[in-house]
Amino acid sequence: MAFSLSPEREHQVDEILTRYPERRAALLPVLWLCQRQNGWISPEVVDYVAERLGLSTAIVKGVVTFYTMFFDEPIGENIVWVCRTLSCDLRGGKAIQERLETRLGCSAGHTSSDGKFTLLKAECLAACGQAPMVQINDRYYENLDVGLLDQIIDAHATEGAEAAAAKFATHASFGAPRTGERAPLSSAPPPPSEEAVRLASQPPPTAEPSNASGDES
Repeated sequence: MAFSLSPEREHQVDEILTRYPERRAALLPVLWLCQRQNGWISPEVVDYVAERLGLSTAIVKGVVTFYTMFFDEPIGENIVWVCRTLSCDLRGGKAIQERLETRLGCSAGHTSSDGKFTLLKAECLAACGQAPMVQINDRYYENLDVGLLDQIIDAHATEGAEAAAAKFATHASFGAPRTGERAPLSSAPPPPSEEAVRLASQPPPTAEPSNASGDES
């Protein structure tokens, strides 16, 4: 069955096209709109976008497979990105990933059997000061431990993404704010440990005097 956007999103595409002198430049935002509606970039979506923008399907498919934000196969209701860069790993990122794999019953790159969650790994999600963290759909959940992570996953599974975000998200949505949406929770990092304070208060080491002449005597 051929893919088509809703009338509202078709209007958004028309508006997007007014921003660019060439239609090809609108490829990313149009693909994003299509994925918002369809959940993933199916072959039918590729055909639609190629025709709408006057491009070849090869060009559209090449962009879809290049960017990790686009999915070329069906995914779960919620996308969970677990950050595994150094900052998160030093504060328990590996334990967060392992807990997610246990809870969801799938490894990174796969979808839970109930279709509610797709688990993915990210190299960095740019929240190093609030590590460890995950991104679920368009929201950040930071300063995690296993107990808090379990509460977040339970809320998504039983109450839905919006209700879970209202309780636990630490950053506003990447999309436009909704009317009446509450202010995001503080994402301030926890206070430093006593050991970190002790090390930071130590004077810098004194440099050894150099032997300019090279003599060993």
